[in-house]
Formats: sequence, C-alpha cells, structure tokens
Amino acid sequence: MLRQAQALLSVYYAYMVEYRAELLLWALSGSMPFILLGVWTEAAQGGKFGLGPLDFARYFISVFMVRQFTVVWVVWDFEREVVEGKLSSRLLQPIDPVWRHVAAHVSERFARLPFALGLVGFFFLLYPESWWVPSWQGFLSFSLVAVATFALRFLMQYTFALLAFWTERASAIEEFWLLLYLFLSGLVAPLQVFPPLIREIALWTPFPYLVHFPASLLVGLPVDLGRGLLVMAGWAVVFWVVNRWLWRRGLKQYSG
Repeated sequence: MLRQAQALLSVYYAYMVEYRAELLLWALSGSMPFILLGVWTEAAQGGKFGLGPLDFARYFISVFMVRQFTVVWVVWDFEREVVEGKLSSRLLQPIDPVWRHVAAHVSERFARLPFALGLVGFFFLLYPESWWVPSWQGFLSFSLVAVATFALRFLMQYTFALLAFWTERASAIEEFWLLLYLFLSGLVAPLQVFPPLIREIALWTPFPYLVHFPASLLVGLPVDLGRGLLVMAGWAVVFWVVNRWLWRRGLKQYSG
C-alpha cells in the first residue's frame, strides 16, 4: 500500500509541476478573499461588526490559505471519465479509482504551495501591519482541521460526482451546491457578522467548516472546536454512507 501511494503521488506530482504556469493561474483564481478583504476592512471602519479592520484583514488572508489547501475538482474529472468511458480501464486495475483522484489533489497541494506562499508574502509586503504569528496551539489545530476540511470537501464532491452514472451533468449539482457554499461557508463574510439566527442555522450545516472554521482557528477568532469536529464527523458519516450506496448502484448502472 505504501509503495502504491508513493508511486501515485510521485507520478501526479510530476504531472502537476509540468504545468507550472497553469498552477500559478489557479492560485491567482482563488484571490477573491483579497478583494473581499479590501471591502470589509473599509466597511469595518465604523466599528459596527464587532471586528476591526485588522481582524478582517487577517481573517481573509487565512481564508485564502484555507482555499489553497482545500480546493477540489474531482466532480469534473470523474464526470469526464464516465461520459468518455475512461473509467472502464481503471475498474480493471486492483485499486479503487478514487485513490488516483486523491493522489492528484494531494500532489497539487504541494505543487501549488510555493505560489500560494509567494502571494501571501507579497500581500504582507504591501500591508505589513497585517502580519501576525499564530499561537502554536492555533497553528496545530488549524493544520489538523485543514486536513479534515479537505477530506470532507472531497467526500462531498466525490459523492456528487457519482451521480455521473445517471446523468451527464453531475457537475451541475456541484454548481448549485456552490451557491450555498459561497454564502454560508464564511468565504464572503465571517460568520460573526451574520444575524444570530442565520449563524446558528449555518453552524449545523457543513458549509462553515469548509472555510470559516479553519480560518478562525488560524487567526484566533473564537470558535467551538469540539462542536465543529463533531459536526464535521457527522456530515462525513452521512456523505460516506450515501457515497458507498451510490458507488454500488452506479457500477450496476454503468455501461461504459
């Protein structure tokens, strides 16, 4: 198993770094948090949101880092494999096809990391007052939660991808899901500025734990770590059960 993992990771890492310019463009495409940073730091000047301009700046820098580590695209790759019949040859191999997608995503993280760190460093050069050093507890919690966040995000999207056995546009489900993700995850605004009722409802969904939760841990905003991990585990179990059911039914449906 270790040899298989090493082989997959080395092959996909070599594949990813072959397209370095594309990786830079993908890193730049996730720069929306920097735009929102400028909007919210200006809006926070009046002190109406309970967070100061510096808090917003650090929060959205953390959001940018979270997005770089947790971006997922498996639904589009898997959909193409099913529609074009490429999944057939992979089903003949003695390894679940999902591990190829996992290896591609993990390898892309390492290949993307220098570009992401370079963008963060460039931002701190422009706004040195935003620099901060997370506590070791916060950094450790962030690191563990970021891995869990990526796993949950991947599991969610891979579950939607399995609908490609029945429809040629499984990615449309993900695109609809993305609307809820944008507004409830903390990508557009930290949950502290939400109305209390909306915030409480959002915290029972998986969305805040994909962006807001790890970003808040890194920047030091108050979050309930225990509750967050339990909610993430609960949603992971739900999607895992649905995922395995769709996989078994989908293989019977697949005619590639």
